[in-house]
Amino acid sequence: MFYRVPSAELSGRGPRLQTIALVILLLAAPLPRARAQEGQPGAFERDLDAAAPVELRVKNRTGRVSVLAEEDSKQVSIRAWSASGLAVTERDVRVTSASGAIEINVEREGAAPRPADGRKVTQSAAQVERERIDLTVHVPARSRVWVETEAGAVDVVGNVAEAEAKTDTGTIRADVPLDALRYSFRWTLSRPRLFSEVELPKVKEKRGGVFEIAGRFPEEKEGKKGKKKKGEPEASEEPDETTADESAAAETQPTPEPSKAEPKGKEEAKKEEERRREEAKKKEEALKKAREEKAKAAKTEAAKALKDTQVKLSLETARGVLLFGVKDESRVPSDLRERTLTEAARAIIRSGDTELIDAIRKVAPRLVGEYAQTLGDRRGGPTLGARTSSPFDVRTAAGASLARVQARVTDRTGRAVTGLTAKDFTVTEGGVERPVREVTPTTAPFNLVLLLDVSGSLEERIDFIRKAALAFLSTAGPQDRIAIVSFRDDVQLVSEFTNDRGVLTERIKDIQAGGATSLYDALGYSLVSVLKPLRGERTGVVVLSDGDDNRSFLSFPVIVDAIYETGAIIYPLYVPSGLIPSSSAPAASATLDPTRTRFLELTSRAEEEGARLAEVSGGKYYPITRLEQLQRAYDDVAAQLRTAYTITYETDPASRPDTRVRVKVSREGADVRLSPAVAVSAAAAAPAQ
Repeated sequence: MFYRVPSAELSGRGPRLQTIALVILLLAAPLPRARAQEGQPGAFERDLDAAAPVELRVKNRTGRVSVLAEEDSKQVSIRAWSASGLAVTERDVRVTSASGAIEINVEREGAAPRPADGRKVTQSAAQVERERIDLTVHVPARSRVWVETEAGAVDVVGNVAEAEAKTDTGTIRADVPLDALRYSFRWTLSRPRLFSEVELPKVKEKRGGVFEIAGRFPEEKEGKKGKKKKGEPEASEEPDETTADESAAAETQPTPEPSKAEPKGKEEAKKEEERRREEAKKKEEALKKAREEKAKAAKTEAAKALKDTQVKLSLETARGVLLFGVKDESRVPSDLRERTLTEAARAIIRSGDTELIDAIRKVAPRLVGEYAQTLGDRRGGPTLGARTSSPFDVRTAAGASLARVQARVTDRTGRAVTGLTAKDFTVTEGGVERPVREVTPTTAPFNLVLLLDVSGSLEERIDFIRKAALAFLSTAGPQDRIAIVSFRDDVQLVSEFTNDRGVLTERIKDIQAGGATSLYDALGYSLVSVLKPLRGERTGVVVLSDGDDNRSFLSFPVIVDAIYETGAIIYPLYVPSGLIPSSSAPAASATLDPTRTRFLELTSRAEEEGARLAEVSGGKYYPITRLEQLQRAYDDVAAQLRTAYTITYETDPASRPDTRVRVKVSREGADVRLSPAVAVSAAAAAPAQ
């Protein structure tokens, strides 16, 4: 979510206008979820006239606070409600207003008193929900805002002149213009955890264990003439208007004609020279005065413009995470603590996949930069994860005017559709229908990555994991090649692709468990490292995990994008961890701090995410609770990978490589996914009639 300055304010400000979302959180809540609760029965509502910007002070003991500064607004609108459905009255929301200053104190009438010495009291979840009151305040643009809360999310959005927010364990989210921003972020009881779209200054450790990041946008840099903002031209880059005025004035002065009179005496010549010098001095002083007045006027105008756009932002939290410039909170990884780069992260950086690298850089910008420098210039051709090639380039040449594609056809349940012939397929290339010459069922050997979760969350079931992996070896055919990757807080390449079952068996027996779970990083590593040499071949990834990622540099949406664009087929086989039953996990949007809840209640996401991975890749999701279910899933995966069709059709030799090829099949509810066709031997099945 970004604050946007209206187009009327953009004139004269050029491309330097930027906006950015600043979030400090123990884990944050998107504003739309907070606003969705407005208008429910029993809510408190009040509107106050405000012809000019106001000073707003809010203190909310238990609940969320959202402040929105709106352009052209002429009033302050206050809305407060209870997530539990209890009525909220003016005795719970006390509003005072005087001379453009508005103060709002929110505390449930009859709430348990706090100790006078400031000691923190732990409340039960039921007590928190009874006392919780969420608040949204709309104010005019350029207002000054102060917000304080003990817990719950805080949102400050819009063109404010100043915003200060302070929480104990809650979220602070600020979305303000970047034109002239001074900011200070402080963590008083923990080290900063950062996720930034742009590079931030170095964290400074203050006395008493306080950490701070402070700076301004646009950033200042040292030049020959002192500090200047980045992006501003040097003095020599702009024309000197006063010099031009002087030149023009000089050009308009009449050139004195040579005197035709007799030479004057020495005394008269001296007086004439002094007179001319005096006139020149007066002109110079007049020009100097004009320059000074012009500079003063420009300085006054600049100061006025700066005052109209400058934003001062001061955010403080006891323990939290800073998200800087975040568009989508779901793209924030669950672990933002300081740590070294893992082998999975280093492999992704070596791959050159810009999207995945950028995602890691936002978590550890300094470490990514340092490691990238050690690699030198690694430019090369596209890789499976590089996203530089066209996603539509799925054709394989089959002659002067023929091309082949490989098609996987599945029904609504994700199972492969068999028994199709040429008459069932329609091929279009660049929007033009092409004659289908041949359709051949393809049952060539496949390449599969067996991705095994051996993190601490599954340590007590490591024997189950080993047995499951060995069971898959017996399911795969003798020509099928298998690679094994295990992962916990980092990845380990247990075995590269091989069809030597003896080697694979011995490697599986040596797998050990323990540590956190970096599922998304392991998937990224498999895409850009293990599968990279196999572009165009029949490949798949079987993931045996509980689905509970808690350590990856990558987030789930980032890895979904990578899977979708690289065309890898994912088969998630998820064994529920049992740590947090999905049925008992609260809805994130209903909690006091939604993003914090989203990260804490990991297992509640596993099933949804597993199904999503299968959907975007063309695979299938298998929830596993018993060993016999696992074997059936393996049998099904092997059948799915082996069931495909090689389609040969007439092509236009002059068509571009990125010309889009579409294949439709005459089966209701069928889904078709294309990939480059592998070679078809002469002994393949006869062409379908």
